[in-house]
Amino acid sequence: MATRRRTLLKVIVLGDSGVGKTSLMNQYVHNKFSLQYKATIGADFVTKELQIGEKLVTLQIWDTAGQERFQSLGAAFYRGADCCALVYDVNVLKSFDNLETWHEEFLKQASPSDPKTFPFIVLGNKVDVDGGSSRVVSEKKAADWCASNGNIPYFETSAKEDFNVDEAFLTIAKTALANEHEQDIYFQGIPDAVTENEPKSGGCAC
Repeated sequence: MATRRRTLLKVIVLGDSGVGKTSLMNQYVHNKFSLQYKATIGADFVTKELQIGEKLVTLQIWDTAGQERFQSLGAAFYRGADCCALVYDVNVLKSFDNLETWHEEFLKQASPSDPKTFPFIVLGNKVDVDGGSSRVVSEKKAADWCASNGNIPYFETSAKEDFNVDEAFLTIAKTALANEHEQDIYFQGIPDAVTENEPKSGGCAC
């Protein structure tokens, strides 16, 4: 029986420091939440495997430090991304206002072939704080911003309460998968058999 190919999808998560990027990823991948906040230094990634239809998909989710001094991680970090998730804290207006900067930063660094159609998704995180009484960015305001930037899908999430996290990342995976189809990128899976480097009898494979 032929083994099914796995599709590797690269997702970049961007947003200000402290909006909950790492917490969202840990909740999604490891089903855990920690109140201890440790700033991400540079960039790190986690992976999660899931099945979408008949496809086996490996999501490679890259977490970035939100501090400005880490913004310029270099084009190589962004290149090859299949989707970009922009995260803000619904209780911090500045983190929402900075979505525009992160959006532009990604397009500048990643240089996608068609910036207007490259898939983004926006997550408004920490909706659980104070039962929602602390929020300063309304759902409508966020939805309007998404609509004006190419109808970007929008989710309100809580990493702490595990609210909408799976749904948001499933949409990310489906969106990235659709983009990967359109791009027809280089990742074609591993050949079934590689014979060129097999050692000949009595020889050395080095």
